[in-house]
Amino acid sequence: MQFSSLDDIRAFCRDLPGGDRRFADMAARRQQNLTKPPGSLGRLEEIAIWLAQWQGREMPRLERVTIAVFAGNHGVASRGVSAYPPAVTGQMVANFAGGGAAINQIAKTAGAELRVVPIELDRPTRDFTEAPAMSVDEYLEAVDAGYRTVPGDCDLLAIGEMGIANTTAAATLCAALLGGGAARWAGRGTGVDDDGLARKRAVIEAALNFHRNILGDPLAVAAALGGRELAAIAGAVLAARRHNIPVLLDGFVATSSVLPLARLGAGALDHCRAGHVSAEAGHRDLLRELKLVPLLDLDMRLGEASGAGVAILLARAALACHAGMATFTEAGVSSTDA
Repeated sequence: MQFSSLDDIRAFCRDLPGGDRRFADMAARRQQNLTKPPGSLGRLEEIAIWLAQWQGREMPRLERVTIAVFAGNHGVASRGVSAYPPAVTGQMVANFAGGGAAINQIAKTAGAELRVVPIELDRPTRDFTEAPAMSVDEYLEAVDAGYRTVPGDCDLLAIGEMGIANTTAAATLCAALLGGGAARWAGRGTGVDDDGLARKRAVIEAALNFHRNILGDPLAVAAALGGRELAAIAGAVLAARRHNIPVLLDGFVATSSVLPLARLGAGALDHCRAGHVSAEAGHRDLLRELKLVPLLDLDMRLGEASGAGVAILLARAALACHAGMATFTEAGVSSTDA
């Protein structure tokens, strides 16, 4: 196991490897010399420079792009917080395997390898209104599963999840670590009605009250109030940081999964970008708290890395322009200082 204790994760987040600013600077200079007004490609330029920094290349590449989708089940689903039964998690994993889900189509279009990792679907986490969702050892095992999923030679990683009731876990994590209670963070998830939303908010408040003595410890909160797929996302993000791999985060659940890491160390998410902002209540607010500006705003709320997967196409467009455009000198075009 990569991390044998919560203290190992805390130590890792205090001493994070950084991207290489030299290559970011080189990429920025190249952008200034391409045949376009400076800054005219907007955030496509920023994406190319970000890729250069974390890949350690003036000319980034996207030869091996991986989409990782982690799946887990939640004991709190028994509280009626989702419009779908827990069995849907396993059914959707089977759908992923059969190529029938949205993320399968997006991965093919984006030229990405899809890795789907179900984590003990037959053993849901505990109902966190009555007990910690996971023990420390269970949490570390899930973190390790995520860590081991990431190929060390990956050029770009997109991360998402599948898990009935996991928007409840995500909202509870946010309320625990950022404040504001259920009213600030609970949304309709898979489409619960007003009664379902009221149950969801009551469950979140009950969980916050039950675990009130640990709310100052981000990793204790992640174990007690999260889920196995959320822990695995955190592990994958840590692995990406170890290998200097840039990461595209998916929606509300995926972003909430890395919130505990952000609370442990400044710059913990510097290698991450928000692939999109979800229509799920709370995601925009969470991104604002984390100072992550989403690349896309398409009113999506599917999960399964769908928004992050679409953002891979933006990264490919950014890289195509960065690598393929001519400089002013190469094209014989007069620049602004000619």
